[in-house]
Amino acid sequence: MRLLITGGAGFIGSNFVHYILKKYPDYEVINLDALTYAGNLENLKNLENNPRHRFIKGDICDADLVDKLAKEVDIIVHFAAESHVDRSILDSAAFVRTNVIGTHTLLEAAKKAGNLRFHHVSTDEVFGSLGSQDAPFSEVTPYDPRSPYSASKAGSDHLVRAYFHTHNLPVTISNCSNNYGPYHFPEKLIPLVITNLMEGKKIPIYGDGLQVRDWLHVEDHCRAIDAIIHKGKIGETYCVGGNSEKTNMDIVKTILEILCRDESWIEHVEDRKGHDKRYAINFDKIKNELGWQSQVAFEDGIKKTVQWFIENESWWKNIKSGEYEKYYQEQYKK
Repeated sequence: MRLLITGGAGFIGSNFVHYILKKYPDYEVINLDALTYAGNLENLKNLENNPRHRFIKGDICDADLVDKLAKEVDIIVHFAAESHVDRSILDSAAFVRTNVIGTHTLLEAAKKAGNLRFHHVSTDEVFGSLGSQDAPFSEVTPYDPRSPYSASKAGSDHLVRAYFHTHNLPVTISNCSNNYGPYHFPEKLIPLVITNLMEGKKIPIYGDGLQVRDWLHVEDHCRAIDAIIHKGKIGETYCVGGNSEKTNMDIVKTILEILCRDESWIEHVEDRKGHDKRYAINFDKIKNELGWQSQVAFEDGIKKTVQWFIENESWWKNIKSGEYEKYYQEQYKK
């Protein structure tokens, strides 16, 4: 099988590229990434001489490029997205362009290529916010996005479903909970907490820190997508969760304990605008239909993640200093 993986230099995408090439020795990957701030070629450094991996710096909104690549593959696995809520609050234009127009461009390419198999990776944030006693999100939960980021992802989900119903495009969608693990960009909560502590900096916590998220190790997410693209029913959506609901404060205290620090390192800051209170995922469908469930317990996964950041200090320091951008600019000079 030949896969076109979009956003394959980002956090989840690069983990999936590594996963696929390791598990399937006869599979080939074309990796398309625009190398915006969240894309990092250092995530793919050990694949530079792998003949089954071809990296292309390019924009998913570039119809000519995407049309050409779609003709060379058997499936598109679409990760590429602007994904940071705070950035979407400050400037939503890039989110609409990448997440909505970019997804549309890819869907058109898949249609032109003879209705190419298409898997779309989305988020639980499209469902809005849960109260403390509300049932977890599932595949039948109505959409209720609360941020420009989640609204743009909701729009892309709707487009994917429309292409299934209108053009019979063979699609699947997955909506996942918060991921964590290797190569996690340091502006997100878990890597920010780890790296700030390693730098001797305070940990900024929005509001009271009691926002609840379900946490999914990125390896488990890769296994879920693998199951969906090989065994999933065309036209269906699968919710993917880690069965690990934690408050942001729980996360921070856990990492403080692992790194032998006390709570004096916590600094409460003004809460995010429109901050969703709770996300949770019911993943019964993918468990019952495809036999998938999370395998990495949060207590184990977070220790491994902290250790990964300790062992890969140069990786995250290059990101925080901006050096990683110089690396790919030299590799792909404009």
